[in-house]
Amino acid sequence: MSGLEINWEDTDSFVAGTTGPQGRRVFYLQARRINDLISLKLEKQQVAGLAEFLNRMLDDLPPSDIGGEDLLSSDDSFIEPGEPAWVVGSLGVTYQQSNDRIILFAEELLRDEDDIPAQARFPLNRQQVAAFIAQARNLVDAGRPPCPWCEAPLESTNEGWCPCAN
Repeated sequence: MSGLEINWEDTDSFVAGTTGPQGRRVFYLQARRINDLISLKLEKQQVAGLAEFLNRMLDDLPPSDIGGEDLLSSDDSFIEPGEPAWVVGSLGVTYQQSNDRIILFAEELLRDEDDIPAQARFPLNRQQVAAFIAQARNLVDAGRPPCPWCEAPLESTNEGWCPCAN
């Protein structure tokens, strides 16, 4: 899908989700607008980093002049995707004060530098961002517990033993 561009004026739903068993989960960002559903594959660290960045950003934003008309829709649930639109290589975030939107930019990870990466622009309201932060933190925390010494995820099949303990 090289070169695909998604440039929405608004986003109805924005969530994070996973597929697969613990320890082998695949992470996704999923955005919906009317009848369009986009699922982008990314790494657990990207989800965690995005959530923490957005949390700090929300804390730093000026108070909103726009009323509370931005209510979360009832369909803010993750839908298990088939094939993702693409794998996320980079993420960017900016704030658009005129309509009080946080704009998330995602760009495709490419192996061939001659290709044009797919790009997406998702405008999000504050409530969507706050809900995403909570959801992303829960997903990340639901992973395998870390080794107390090296902090690498412990395999449940090793009964909590880590090679660094040798």
